[in-house]
Amino acid sequence: MSDSAPVSEPAYDPYAPVPSFYSKHPQKINVALVFVATVLLTVISFPPYHIPEAAYAMLVPGIFWAYLRPGLKLYAWTMFAAQAVAWTIILGWLHNVTWVGLFLLGPFVGAWVGSWYLLAWWTMPRMVGRPTPVRLMAMLGLAAAWVVIEWTRTWLLGGFPWLPMAASQWERVSILQIAAYTGSAGVSFVLVAMNIGFAAYAHRLFCEKARGLRKRSQEFFLGMFLLLVCLSVHVTETFNRGGFTVPFLKVTMVQPAIPQAVKWEADRGPEILRILEKTTMEAAASTRPDLLLWPEATTPWAVRGEENAKAFVESLSARARTPILLGSIAIEHGGQPDEQWFNAAFLVDPKTGLQSAYYAKRKLVPFGEFVPLRPVLGWLSKFVPIGDDFAHGTAPAPLTLTVNDKSVTLAPLICYEDIYPGLARDSVHEGCDALTVLTNNGWFGEGGAAYQHAAHSVLRAVETRRPVLRCGNAGWSGWIDEFGNIRSTLVNSKDSIYFRGYKAINVTRDFRWIGRESAYVAHGDWFIAVCAGLALFGYALLKSGVLPVPAEPEPAAE
Repeated sequence: MSDSAPVSEPAYDPYAPVPSFYSKHPQKINVALVFVATVLLTVISFPPYHIPEAAYAMLVPGIFWAYLRPGLKLYAWTMFAAQAVAWTIILGWLHNVTWVGLFLLGPFVGAWVGSWYLLAWWTMPRMVGRPTPVRLMAMLGLAAAWVVIEWTRTWLLGGFPWLPMAASQWERVSILQIAAYTGSAGVSFVLVAMNIGFAAYAHRLFCEKARGLRKRSQEFFLGMFLLLVCLSVHVTETFNRGGFTVPFLKVTMVQPAIPQAVKWEADRGPEILRILEKTTMEAAASTRPDLLLWPEATTPWAVRGEENAKAFVESLSARARTPILLGSIAIEHGGQPDEQWFNAAFLVDPKTGLQSAYYAKRKLVPFGEFVPLRPVLGWLSKFVPIGDDFAHGTAPAPLTLTVNDKSVTLAPLICYEDIYPGLARDSVHEGCDALTVLTNNGWFGEGGAAYQHAAHSVLRAVETRRPVLRCGNAGWSGWIDEFGNIRSTLVNSKDSIYFRGYKAINVTRDFRWIGRESAYVAHGDWFIAVCAGLALFGYALLKSGVLPVPAEPEPAAE
């Protein structure tokens, strides 16, 4: 006989409380909620969606969860997965060029951006119970760390600074004006600080059981203060700007809308030239502009290196009696062992013809004009339409034309280049009056690429305090003023940016910025250095053993 008596089952109690699904599976639900909320808020924060306010909360789910001290492995995998999915969706337009590139680049950028969450996981629990100055400094350090990580995207592994957090606000110029002093990094800094402030406030209310005045969150108030600083700069910089505007140029932008599938087919070349001729002559005759603006790589043959292409653009400019600024190809040392091809911008004068000076593109598009990390990813060249055909330009090389007996200097940026703040800054250093972005988003279909790309031009306009004249093959084309206001956009009768046509725009300038450099142009990325210092100082404060151990939350009132 067994020495132990059988264990009886507890009696069924019909009145016993039934445990909720959350109480049974809290960890799984937390993971699912944070994952879904992070993906959704990240995606809708950026173009083509018009919900920039979501950027004030896109980091909140992950930050709040970090307060609850989940395991590092679970937290890291959840946040990396959320960022990988979000960025694969955001960059979904890349599938028009290469699916392989999309599924490599999306998760890669997601992991790069998502690395910041590891810092949040370490920082947030250590802020609880600390003195207010320490918490605020840790908050600033965490926001600064985001800025440093974004900055590394401009150069690490060749660079891919697509859509910094500041780009989410391209239609909200009130917060963007600080970029004239700090670069777009200052806008990202404020947005991250607001996210931390919201998460800290939520933790104070729901987890710390604070009562009365102790419900206040100093982190939230600091975030609001930084936002008010941005708004005050907006008021100061843009007050009564209408009284300071002067005429600049009458520009007619031409969108030829050449399908990418036929753009480089030799037998379609004559048809492309007919489209260019017809659209340009109609535009010149009906609008009588000071300048005709064409997009990137417009002609099917190189205007420098192939005489027939050169003769075509010179004849067209002469017949239109208008200068043409266009994107095309430059071939140097043609037929020689050292032959080089450049994706370039040219100026054609109706009297003197094609100018000998031209601008050569300095930053080429990964997975479009070259394969990054070729020793590792060289096998991807079979999936990339262009590969390594183009060489890099090395100088800003602004182009000068004469309008009404006055010299006007325009600094071209070709396609992808307007996502690099340093390129625009170097162009302004060369004395340009305006930035001209010549692009061809036809590679990427009619999805979000054109709007996401245009958002960067808004940032460059504010940073440099120069108008941006942007011309795309089929969109997005328009004029952005020195304060980031989108003053004119080319759309058709259906309000679509994707069409063949043209539009004349009377561009003005704010004379307060003529010949003057913004603080960002003059001093460069000084704010990045400040952020690096803030991040290190915030880490040191929390790491120091001199500080008190985080206090336990106060018990709730009975």
